Amino acid sequence: MKIYTKTGDAGDTGLFAGPRVRKDDLRIEAYGTVDELNAVLGLVRSHATVGQAKLPAKIDAQLARIQHALFDLGAELATPDPKARGTSFVTPQEIGVLEQAIDGFEAQLPPLKTFILPGGTPGAAWLHLARTVCRRAERQVVTLAQREAGNFSPHVLVYLNRLSDLLFVMARAVNQLAGHPDVPWEKPSA
Repeated sequence: MKIYTKTGDAGDTGLFAGPRVRKDDLRIEAYGTVDELNAVLGLVRSHATVGQAKLPAKIDAQLARIQHALFDLGAELATPDPKARGTSFVTPQEIGVLEQAIDGFEAQLPPLKTFILPGGTPGAAWLHLARTVCRRAERQVVTLAQREAGNFSPHVLVYLNRLSDLLFVMARAVNQLAGHPDVPWEKPSA
């Protein structure tokens, strides 16, 4: 199979079991941003470190599972009628997995008392970048869900919302494991 088909050369693409749409269609933007998030998570997994060591195996395994789930989520977004086509992959169980991971990390972190700046160790910085891409995907999905009312799984939006929270606490956990404290935001003086 050739990687290029030439069918999108005029600026349109085909949805899964659906019509052709412009490549700047909101649905394409949404699942394209989910794909971008997946790529950033690939960078996290291949380049992120905690101090001089690679990410802990537990975090790497969670990110691997999330990458698979994001591929499924992208397929759901790429399908105009996911229920009819069997691409409704995002479930409350997958959301529960994220919530359990969030709770586990938060139990090991000091409570937040102020906003923190993204950054710290390279691993935490990559995770903060992933979090911001996730939030952009979430915003695009909110708009898509409004347009597609009635034919859109609410689980997709909830999953992305929880995922951005998980990426935030993972970034804090990576900093903590490296002995790097959170960098608090400093309110400007009047």
